[in-house]
Amino acid sequence: MSAPLRTGLKAVPRSVWAIGFVSMFMDISSEMIHALLPVFLVTGLGASVALVGLLEGVAEATASITKVFSGWLSDRLGHRKWLAVAGYGLGALTKPVFPISVTPWEVFGAPRDALVADIAPPPIRGAAFGLRQSLDTIGAFAGPLVAMALMMVLAGNIRAVFAWAVVPAVLAVLVLVFAVREPRPVEGVRRLRLPIRGGDVLAVGGGFWAVIALGAVFTMARFSEAFLVLRAQDVGLAIALVPVVMVVMNLVYSAVAAPAGSLSDRMDRRWLLVLGLAVLIAADVVLALVATVPGVLLGVALWGLHMGLTQGLLAALVADTAPSHLRGTAFGLFNLASGATLLAASVVAGLLWARMGPEATFIAGAVFALLATIWLVSMTLRHPGRRNATP
Repeated sequence: MSAPLRTGLKAVPRSVWAIGFVSMFMDISSEMIHALLPVFLVTGLGASVALVGLLEGVAEATASITKVFSGWLSDRLGHRKWLAVAGYGLGALTKPVFPISVTPWEVFGAPRDALVADIAPPPIRGAAFGLRQSLDTIGAFAGPLVAMALMMVLAGNIRAVFAWAVVPAVLAVLVLVFAVREPRPVEGVRRLRLPIRGGDVLAVGGGFWAVIALGAVFTMARFSEAFLVLRAQDVGLAIALVPVVMVVMNLVYSAVAAPAGSLSDRMDRRWLLVLGLAVLIAADVVLALVATVPGVLLGVALWGLHMGLTQGLLAALVADTAPSHLRGTAFGLFNLASGATLLAASVVAGLLWARMGPEATFIAGAVFALLATIWLVSMTLRHPGRRNATP
């Protein structure tokens, strides 16, 4: 680990570390389900791949739409922690009962990210979001490992694995309650007023809307990770071993996110995003053209590298450009735009898979990523800037 990276991570406040561990435990819970869900839907319930794409997209889009309200509510109340506690707590209860539904903890992701932005000083904001993303993603690769172990112990009973997912979810709630200290209410909070008003949306500013456009372009260039799982099964990976796909992706993702976030504090974040898009193009090409298990795992590793280089940076850009008293609303709007785009991307991916095969799905992803790369490079060259620059 380099000296600048160590320095950046040491400077991250303890509450941000705690939020990261909250995300880690909840992601263990979620990925225990998500690693098996596509196979469960297709082989257990007889769903088509196109339907899986639609369901994944609808679930993500629904969560993103409702994050606008939860983020705005946290701005109005001036307290984000207890909204997140409510969401994570309800999520822990619903995990084993409704594995495909949008759980409340996902809905309250906007207050969580706004809380990270409130706690972390601007000079280390990239490091803070990168750390939170790394810990979150450690949970995302630990979850499939736990799922595989439970599949062996429980003789392949997928529903029983879903039931066990409640345990790490409860741990997440306990860490959030007892280890996260929320700063004083953000400045500019007004009395709670319903409904959400247009002025609240417009007040986030033009720089933020540029980040919204960037996030939408990024999301259109990729689709649900469910297609990575299905591609592995398509090339012959045994069902019991399918969760290894998410393990590989998230192992790389978690290793890269924190260093990438720390590095972005010392340069223009957009060039790291360009690198992430280039890696995504390579991932899609490998997944389309190398129809073997090792080939798919290589493509999945590249996909994880792309995620590590981009997701924490996009969150840091939202925090850079949104007013402090509207951060919750801003994260909610960002998630709304990303979720709606992910719905479209996943539906298109599912239809291409059903009509033309998996190769067409990943080639289309590469084309979208290439177009996004050209657009971002053009915008960055036209509007050069240092760190914390907007598109």
